[in-house]
Amino acid sequence: MGYTLYYSPSTASFVVHWMLIELGVPFELVLVDIETGAQKEPAYLALNPAGRVPTLIVDGQPRHECVALATLLAERHPERAWAPLPGDQDRAEYLEWTIFLANSLLPAMRDWFYAGVDGDPSGADAVRALSRSRIEAAVARLDGHLADGRDFFLSGRLTSLDFLVIMLMRWTRNMPCPATNWPNMARYVKRRRSMNSFIEACRREGISDWLNDSTQSGAE
Repeated sequence: MGYTLYYSPSTASFVVHWMLIELGVPFELVLVDIETGAQKEPAYLALNPAGRVPTLIVDGQPRHECVALATLLAERHPERAWAPLPGDQDRAEYLEWTIFLANSLLPAMRDWFYAGVDGDPSGADAVRALSRSRIEAAVARLDGHLADGRDFFLSGRLTSLDFLVIMLMRWTRNMPCPATNWPNMARYVKRRRSMNSFIEACRREGISDWLNDSTQSGAE
């Protein structure tokens, strides 16, 4: 069961890359250099008409959207129990949080980073101000969910939510109020960053600015 991942370092493809490493399945990495506009080249647009990463080739077909791909990988590898199955008592909560990340937090993140690109640059500051409030409200909600000291986001087990939450929290690292300013989230982040697969994914993508102190001095 091999895969091909079209990725760009430190983008939404990270969650898929990290999950593939943790799964230990064979996969090929194909770099899409978004700094040079490679995502807009005809050959890539034929795979992903939106011109974004990630794209994951699954059974010969290109698939898109990082949250969908994280959920798809979890369901394609049921032996890891990364997605509660229908009938599981955690299924409803799993779906609620998955949609929350996809519909609330991810769009706010895009508004923060691309306010001057996706819309009128003259209104970028107002868009960023709104997106910041939405992001910080979302992080506060996530932090409250972790207040019981749990190791994993959902009911004592690793799921695709953990991979998604950590990727999104990393994106806040240079924002005015990074996610690690929230105490429960900071504890949770530190535990998930200790995973060997996370460290390896960062190594492969050249990420060195958000590792635990034992791995990178002065991280955070």
